[in-house]
Amino acid sequence: MNIVVLVKQVPDSGAERSLSASDNTVERGSASNVINEMDEYAIEEALKIKEAHGGEVTILTMGPERATESIRKALSMGPDAAVHVTDEALHGSCAVATSKVLAAALGTLNADLVLCGAESTDGRVQVMPHMLAERLGVAALTGARKLTVDGATLTAERQTDEGYEVVTASTPAVVSVWDTINEPRYPSFKGIMAAKKKPVRTLSLADLGIAADEVGTAGATSAVLESAKRPPRSAGTKTVDEGAGGTQLVEFLATEKFV
Repeated sequence: MNIVVLVKQVPDSGAERSLSASDNTVERGSASNVINEMDEYAIEEALKIKEAHGGEVTILTMGPERATESIRKALSMGPDAAVHVTDEALHGSCAVATSKVLAAALGTLNADLVLCGAESTDGRVQVMPHMLAERLGVAALTGARKLTVDGATLTAERQTDEGYEVVTASTPAVVSVWDTINEPRYPSFKGIMAAKKKPVRTLSLADLGIAADEVGTAGATSAVLESAKRPPRSAGTKTVDEGAGGTQLVEFLATEKFV
């Protein structure tokens, strides 16, 4: 089975994140960038499928040159090769433009299965799997907490707030996963060294037949017009109970419209 895993480099969610003052896009140049956490679960699921059924796993990333760091980290987990779509004109691309570029890149890879995280920590819009499935004309099994492969048939347990739904589809298909699906492996020293020699193919917009004005800030369907940092927390109201504490508490809750 030919499996492609979408991997995105994002600012570390454990560190302070900000928007660029020049265009209100996510500041990535000075950030501590890592693999999107949910994508690591997609990589692990792809490797498990490969181990059980054979085939090849390819990493696909769209991002600046610096995203090579995350590509090599992903390859150290075990995938066979990677494709890096990079072009200066991609900066500021919205989800619609990003899906167009990724779909074009996927069109060169003949994937039986496309795996990705259910969301990215820098956007959290959860639309990319659906957009890609629509552009590619294939099924979308989204939010999987379990995935079973039986020949060309895929069965997923789609995680919901109430439990899960069982959905099936035939390959080719796009499957997004949550962090409940598995436990990603840690790269071994051997895997880290091997990743340095694995092939990474670079594609530009010209290679994909996409014009620069269709992507980036020029082709974005949405934009952040204004932003401000969250104000610091102010000191709370302190009440000393000198016999009327209960009354004061109720009065405070009333002013806040809790009672």
